[in-house]
Amino acid sequence: MKLDDFDYHLPKNLIARYPPPKREDARLLHLLREGEGLAHLQVTDLPRFLSPGDLLVINDTKVNPWRIHGKRESGGRVEVLLLKQLSPGKFRAMAHANRPLPEGEAIVFDEAHRATLGPQGLERELEFSSPDGLDEWLESFGEMPIPPYLGRCAEAVDRERYQTVFARNPGAVAAPTAGLHLSETLLADISAAGARIARLTLHVGAGTFRPVRAENIEEHEMDAESYILTEEAIAAIHEAKAGGGRVLAVGTTVVRALESAHIEAAARGRTLQPGEFSTRLFIRPGFRFQAVDMMLTNFHLPRSTLLMLVAAFAGREKILGAYAGAIEEGYRFYSYGDAMLIS
Repeated sequence: MKLDDFDYHLPKNLIARYPPPKREDARLLHLLREGEGLAHLQVTDLPRFLSPGDLLVINDTKVNPWRIHGKRESGGRVEVLLLKQLSPGKFRAMAHANRPLPEGEAIVFDEAHRATLGPQGLERELEFSSPDGLDEWLESFGEMPIPPYLGRCAEAVDRERYQTVFARNPGAVAAPTAGLHLSETLLADISAAGARIARLTLHVGAGTFRPVRAENIEEHEMDAESYILTEEAIAAIHEAKAGGGRVLAVGTTVVRALESAHIEAAARGRTLQPGEFSTRLFIRPGFRFQAVDMMLTNFHLPRSTLLMLVAAFAGREKILGAYAGAIEEGYRFYSYGDAMLIS
């Protein structure tokens, strides 16, 4: 399939630049994998689609507020996104400035914090002169790495709202945005409906910002992302499947983790295993789903791997038709936008 097969036009006024007043205030577009028609609902309607024995799986990764701004010694501005801590004071990072940043260049953040860049590349090492108190400084000085299409700098509201209420394992550079809709109240309502809730962790990586450049989408390669499955999550999945329950994945990150885990287990001729794993799984039309029965997801950018994933789950024409219907109805798109339930 070609990249153009996953394109659509979105009016700019439908990009949600800020979150709604409350997490569960979002609208919910319900799409059937089998059958026709769209239902226009609210996210608060989600519990009525779940039955006793069903399992809701959430991603409890936590976004690090690691977008920081500094200056070159010459005075030019530099924006840095820290991706992963390699050792005390040393990180893998992305750095941007108006002019190239050579190896060995120093970046000054304030009087107490400066760092030196490693060899050039899209991702490179960055080492602070001193690791003392660095975690606390990043927590207070760093900004949430909200997506560039929001067209604004991070604000105080993003500290809370670009983070799920169940985030607990730091390591992501972007939020698992389908989970942003779930409040404590809504999670309680889901439990009251008889559904169980399981957690896994997939740390969303820098690849989430990278566009697909290959015209033939099969030539695109995904960046590796790590995910963690616990014994508790595996037990909940087995119990749901054994009892005829359905697995509802909250977001594309959960879909990739669960499907990756099933592929890994099948390849080794065994059942799901707990532990930390890595995946480069690229889910596109033609993929055979083994783990996920339902999906809660946001509306994704055109020509993106996330749009290709939901097109694989429900069918490309059906998804693009649903997106056209959402645009006509004035749904809000992307990270802080409305949601879609595919069942």
